[in-house]
Amino acid sequence: MKIKKRDLNLYDTLFSGQCFRMTLESDDSYTVILGDRVINIKEYDDYLEVTSNKEDMLEEVVLSYFDLARDYEVINKVLVKNKVLKDSIHLCRGYKILRQDKFEMFITYIISQNNNVKRITGIVNRLSERYGKRVSFRGKSYYLFPSYQELKDVSVEELRSLGLGFRDKYVRSALDKIKENSLYLEYIDSLSTKDALKELMSIKGVGMKVASCILLFGYSRLDTFPIDTWVRHFVSKNFNVRDNIKDIVKFMESEFGEYSGLAIQYFFHIERNKIKE
Repeated sequence: MKIKKRDLNLYDTLFSGQCFRMTLESDDSYTVILGDRVINIKEYDDYLEVTSNKEDMLEEVVLSYFDLARDYEVINKVLVKNKVLKDSIHLCRGYKILRQDKFEMFITYIISQNNNVKRITGIVNRLSERYGKRVSFRGKSYYLFPSYQELKDVSVEELRSLGLGFRDKYVRSALDKIKENSLYLEYIDSLSTKDALKELMSIKGVGMKVASCILLFGYSRLDTFPIDTWVRHFVSKNFNVRDNIKDIVKFMESEFGEYSGLAIQYFFHIERNKIKE
């Protein structure tokens, strides 16, 4: 299937730390385990060539996943009013915030805390191989991320055997939230960002950074932003803001408002590009 490319940089978007289940193939295409299917996607000058083990609604799924219906140019015109972004935002052309599965992000970002990309990917893959659905695509076997129904009875001990470490009990607590309320993830979606953060942080082991990642990458809440050591250092250094979480939150909300999360992702992406140079 061919899809009009629009403004998308596949590599920058897929390898920006937002997702963990993608592979750059030898032909420069990308294989992504995406919700209920596996896709292979390759970019050409003005279109994307996409194949999948599940063809129904494929164009809609791809357009949604890469957030291609959102006009980032309109957002960028707002963000360039900031002096730090003004001269460097061109480095972010085609960068998107992926619209990923809520449940997958709910579990994955709890697994991600105090962890590195390689370990996160390994744990998520082992979890999927044990509990997820196996699908065949292009002569290989892949495992979809398990649904809540497939994980609802998993024990802390079983999670521990997959290498989750101290995160095993936190994942179990998150699953128990849905066990108590089958519409919990939909309930989160109905809340304001401030209240959604507070609610997610009521789960054992979920702090502000994890809750923010869940909302940004699972709910496309561009007004929320994960605060880690890098963010604290960058904001305090470049904007003369005290290295204090409350002060940084106040500044980001005041300076970037509804696009705070995208601004932080842009800053991180720009710094990575500078390192490459």
